[in-house]
Amino acid sequence: MNHLSSRPKISGFTIVRNAIKYDYPVVESIQSILPVCDEVVVAVGKSEDDTLELIRNIPSDKIKILETVWDESLRTGGKVLAAETNKAFDAVSPDADWAFYIQADEVLHEKYHPVILEATTRYLHNEEVEGLLFHYTHFYGTYRFVADSRNWYRHEIRIIRNQKDIRSYRDAQGFRRHNRKLRVKLIDAHIYHYGWVKNPYQQQQKMQDLHVYWSDVAIPRHVLEAKDLYDYGKIDSVTLFQGTHPLVMQKRINSADWEVNLDPTVKNLSLKNRILATVEQLTGKRLFEYKNYELI
Repeated sequence: MNHLSSRPKISGFTIVRNAIKYDYPVVESIQSILPVCDEVVVAVGKSEDDTLELIRNIPSDKIKILETVWDESLRTGGKVLAAETNKAFDAVSPDADWAFYIQADEVLHEKYHPVILEATTRYLHNEEVEGLLFHYTHFYGTYRFVADSRNWYRHEIRIIRNQKDIRSYRDAQGFRRHNRKLRVKLIDAHIYHYGWVKNPYQQQQKMQDLHVYWSDVAIPRHVLEAKDLYDYGKIDSVTLFQGTHPLVMQKRINSADWEVNLDPTVKNLSLKNRILATVEQLTGKRLFEYKNYELI
């Protein structure tokens, strides 16, 4: 590992396929982590559009492109996503200390760059820390709304040690080591997730194509019956976003050509989730939360 430089060596890695077809902000995603990374490995799956050229046109010599072909037989549970993620991780330079994983619809705000550099330096020689855990902000419908019910995960591992016995888990949401949860530290940084913010036509197309990657996912009836546009009104709870978006997202935000009108005061929660939400509001604890990590 690289312990001689002024800071740890960080390699970014991500996967992408059909970015133009599904309007993934993958260019912004990659650009958002470039300042804290010494390289970024992009595994570009064979696509139905010009995704490969899109990535090639990002003006940075830090980017390493790995052309891949997705194995369509790995559909159950989205295993193909984990397989592709492992390909990208395995292509990370062996002398990197940390590997920063980001998905094609996730973006890092530049205000968190110092936090990441500080944390990767602080825990560099603490081998007990196998990864860094991030908070999540899930945007929904437009860039104005954030989904805030317990149905949306609050944390996930996005920086791991560059040790190849760490593997992507299930549908590439998290990581495991020898099939056990990683020991991680929570840092004061958020990943902004924009996967549910796009033109309703493209969102509808993406949802109806989900079965290509998750053969065991039941697509909701209202999605299958919709002809052209995704109905963003089928949401249990949102709140208004009060912060700022990453600078790399500004052009995309300014060019958004659709609007979604949601009422943050309307909560379509089940009785169970209403009770659990009340407990969380009073105590700050989310009961029965799934955690694919061991917090230390």
